[in-house]
Formats: sequence, structure tokens, C-alpha cells
Amino acid sequence: MDYGVSTFVTDDGIGPAALGRALEERGLGSLFLAEHSHIPVERTSPWPGGDELPRHYYRTFDPFVALAAAAAVTERLRVGTGIALVVQRDPIHLAKEVATLDRVSNGRAVLGVGAGWNREEMRNHGTDPTTRMRLLRERVLAIKALWTQDEAEFHGEFVDFGPVFSYPKPVRTPHPPVLVGGAGPTTFDRVLDFGDGWMPLYGRGTDNLPARITELRERANRPMQVTMFGVPPEPEIVAELAAAGVDEALFNLPTQSELESLRRLDRFAELI
Repeated sequence: MDYGVSTFVTDDGIGPAALGRALEERGLGSLFLAEHSHIPVERTSPWPGGDELPRHYYRTFDPFVALAAAAAVTERLRVGTGIALVVQRDPIHLAKEVATLDRVSNGRAVLGVGAGWNREEMRNHGTDPTTRMRLLRERVLAIKALWTQDEAEFHGEFVDFGPVFSYPKPVRTPHPPVLVGGAGPTTFDRVLDFGDGWMPLYGRGTDNLPARITELRERANRPMQVTMFGVPPEPEIVAELAAAGVDEALFNLPTQSELESLRRLDRFAELI
């Protein structure tokens, strides 16, 4: 099993370049960053993690800018989103951002995707929460077309454009892997439809994990990556995930000062 980190990079904590260097120095293989464009002051959407939304949700950096900074100072570290809110992003711009990240990192980009939970945030981007899953599907499929076709086009319910030139193309062949977040009853349908792997959050719908991973891989007609993010750094949990067939565990790194972050990363390194 591979190991990495999932976190929120903000102006309150360690910077992305310092974090990237520290991860690679300690033998951790990847950095996955969360995304929120903003948080509306008046919000009725419940946060799945509890009653009070933590401060780092309000202050998180743009993930692709931060990942580019981490990629620039590392050689092997995989850089990805956990997760990118595709329903709040223009797919043509997003295709270019990820392909550019893949170019500047020499093929180390990973796109973790999801539809999100904050309905007020979505609405500020012009997204109807009731159709966000269909929108997610079309935007991911359009992005894959832009990555892989010289004269790309897409015609759907929400995304519609004629033949276009879109460059750069990614380094990775056929494209950076797309990992689909979530663990609901229809998540596997999305993974199999437009994903290259599954990326659930530890502790949210991940009960009976060995059976669920077996089900996913039996339904797939291709290799299926399973990356678990938000993993507590505890030996028994690591052993549980490895036995279940998880390919990559991303330890949850709280948003803290550089010194505190480095101390925590030292403990991650000892664990692996």
C-alpha cells in the first residue's frame, strides 16, 4: 500500500512548497488538497463532519496553484485534489489547469472529483444542487475529451461545445487518473461510468470495506484504484485498510504551523 497526505493548505499553516519537500524527504508518496472556493456567510447546508464548520474550510488555497508549488520543489511526489468541486468549475479551464499541472510535474497529477455538500456555495457558481450529479458526470467526460482529442467536442445536457483545440495535453497516457469521491449507494455507478478509481473519506460510508472493494473490482472491466483519504494515522487502521485491498492511504494532516506539521509528518514517517 502507498502512503500520502490529505489536507487543507491555508494562510494559517505550512506552505505548499515546504509541505511538498517535507513529504518527499520522509518517503510519503502523495499530497492531496481539498477545495472550497468560498463559504457563504449565511448557510443552511449541514456540514457532514459535525455542527461547526472548521476555520480551514474558509481559508483554503486554490488547490491547483498550491499543488503546482509543491510539484515545483519535488521530483516524485504525486499531486492531486481530494476533492476538486467540479460542479463549481468551468470544464474547459479545469482541463487546462490539470493538464498544465501534469506537465509541470512531469506526469504526477491526479484529479479527485466530487459534487460537494455546500448548496449555497454551489448556487453562487450558478449550479443547481438538484442536478449536480448529472453536471459532474458531463463535466468530467468533457474534460477527458479535451485531454485526449486533438479536436475535442462534447454535446450534453449541461456541457455543449463544438470542435476545439485545447492544449497542453497531459503527460500521463491516456490522461491523469480521475478518482471519484463519495460512498453513497450510487457512487460505484459514477466510478464505473466516468472514473478511474474510488476515493472515499475514511469513516463516512466506509463500513464493510473489504466487501465494497471486492464488489467494485468485480463490476469493473479495468484496473480500479482505491485511495482512502482523511485516514487517522493509527497502526490498526493502516493494517485494516491494507487487508481490505486499499491501494493508497492518505493520512489526515491538520492545518497547523510549519513546525507542528513537520513534527506530525515525522510520526507519519515512523508509522509507515
